[in-house]
Amino acid sequence: MKYKVFGRTGRQVSEIGIGTYYDPVWIAKAYLGWRSGSQDKIAALTSGFEAGVTLVDTAEIYGSEPLVAKALQRRKRDDVFVATKAWSNHLHRDALKRSLEKSLRRLGLSYVDLYQVHFPNPRVPIGETMAGMEDLIREGKVLHAGVSNFDVDQLRAADEAFPKSQLASVQLEYSLRNRRVEADILPYCDKNGIALMAYFPLAHGRLSTDSRLASLSAKLGKTPSQLVLRWLAMKQNVFPIPRASRTAHVVENARASGWGLSPNDARELESIVRGQP
Repeated sequence: MKYKVFGRTGRQVSEIGIGTYYDPVWIAKAYLGWRSGSQDKIAALTSGFEAGVTLVDTAEIYGSEPLVAKALQRRKRDDVFVATKAWSNHLHRDALKRSLEKSLRRLGLSYVDLYQVHFPNPRVPIGETMAGMEDLIREGKVLHAGVSNFDVDQLRAADEAFPKSQLASVQLEYSLRNRRVEADILPYCDKNGIALMAYFPLAHGRLSTDSRLASLSAKLGKTPSQLVLRWLAMKQNVFPIPRASRTAHVVENARASGWGLSPNDARELESIVRGQP
């Protein structure tokens, strides 16, 4: 596994991370206390850590924080960069603190490495939310703060409202099939040293099963998933976080790290995907 600096944190983390969003039905059942396939998901997380993955992302609304807690039990705390998120109705200063406390209990941790605003809430001034983040950092319960699903203007506003600690990251959908962040978000991140956590990097699995990638996969001796994850991870400030639901997939995804994709092969990959409907 290759490691690189995560945004403005100065921390080295794995260039391939693990996401723990499963699906809306699973989340609804988890809310009722039924986390189907928990042991398989914990095993998948564990296999990722054993493969060298150190970046794991979850959220209070996912229902997966207890699974992350189980997978972390046998890991040294400092070896894993744990990120979670506060839902958009918990962004007032006091509510943010209460939300974090609940996440820490579910994770079995005394602090998280990255606490993120899951979605912007126009009814809560971003300055109030970031002041709450400053409180949590000062208390040592959060090391770094980030945002998720913000457009470039919202990202800039959050960054400017957080001058003391500096915003570490933004999380958005990014894959070869969805490159909208390249218009403005990614240039802003590159200019300001902000990490971009790329969710749905396999385009909901469509890229991992597309037969039109077979020829290039055979040529390079890599799976389609590994090709498209490598394309993302090659970018200095981008960290793909494919979902961890099956051990075999997590191990396969981890092997997208540590090898090269030539400029010609990258262009061929982009051309293949660009021609897809």
